[in-house]
This record gives sequence, structure tokens and C-alpha cells, in this order.
Amino acid sequence: MIRRLATLTGAALVALMVLTPAPAAAQGKDIVDTAIAAGSFKSLVAAVQAAGLVDVLKRPGPYTVLAPTDEAFAKIPKADLDALLKDKAKLTAVLTYHVLTANVSAADLKMMKDFGTAQGGRITIDSTKGLKINGANVVKADIPASNGVIHVVDTVLIPK
Repeated sequence: MIRRLATLTGAALVALMVLTPAPAAAQGKDIVDTAIAAGSFKSLVAAVQAAGLVDVLKRPGPYTVLAPTDEAFAKIPKADLDALLKDKAKLTAVLTYHVLTANVSAADLKMMKDFGTAQGGRITIDSTKGLKINGANVVKADIPASNGVIHVVDTVLIPK
């Protein structure tokens, strides 16, 4: 089932999200609220808000979010980050590249070589020394949310 979900294109994901009603009352915190509560994802949350993706990431999912820390965003030169935040289409592409349209644990990722993202691109996975996504280290894995899971990464992933 994960492989089937992984083949969803960005357009199919958008259609799915439009047709899926938001939950009346989620059990526990969703991905957005979990990220806010952690306190180390202020830049990510601000970017999600700027792109208008908050309501999407509050839907039932399941989603896996590869969440860059504030330190990961700090690696991007300020002028480049400011330009990205002002370009909603590019910002949306970058953010949806961090979203997998399935609940994928770190153990599942370690058994894979790549995976399709909500943006439509593919991430590469390397588990020879720890767990790396497109060269970014997964610094904390399997943070549960009511609508999926978060894996913390130390670099902002940029789609090719």
C-alpha cells in the first residue's frame, strides 16, 4: 500500500486533499500543532503559513513530513530565503517536497532507496550510516502526530 500511495503525483495529492474533509476533532496534535509545540520549527511553520498549507497539513493524511529545523533554514542565505518566502509557487514546491503521502516510519525508509513526494519529485534514501534523505541527516525520527509522522532533518531539501 505504501508503494501505491508513493506513486501519487502532486496533482493527485491536491485533488485528494480538496476532496478529503478536514477532521472534526483529531485525536492528539496534528503535524502542524506538533511542529509548533516542539518549538524548533518556527521557520518551517512560518513557511507553511506563507504558502497557505496549514489547512492541508491539518487534514487526516496520513502524511510523513521531513521537517527541517530552524538551524536548517538558517543555512540558506537570508536573501535566498527571503526570495523563496515571497515566491508562493516555489515555496509550495519546496515544502511539498518535504511531504510523503503515507505514514512512513524510519524503519520503512531504511528499507527503501527512494520515495515519491507530494511535490511529484523523488527523494533518495541512504541508510548505510544512519538515515539520510537527499544527503540531509535525519536527526530525530518517528515523532507521532494524529495525522502522520515527523522525521526531523538538518537541511532544507530542494527539489531538482
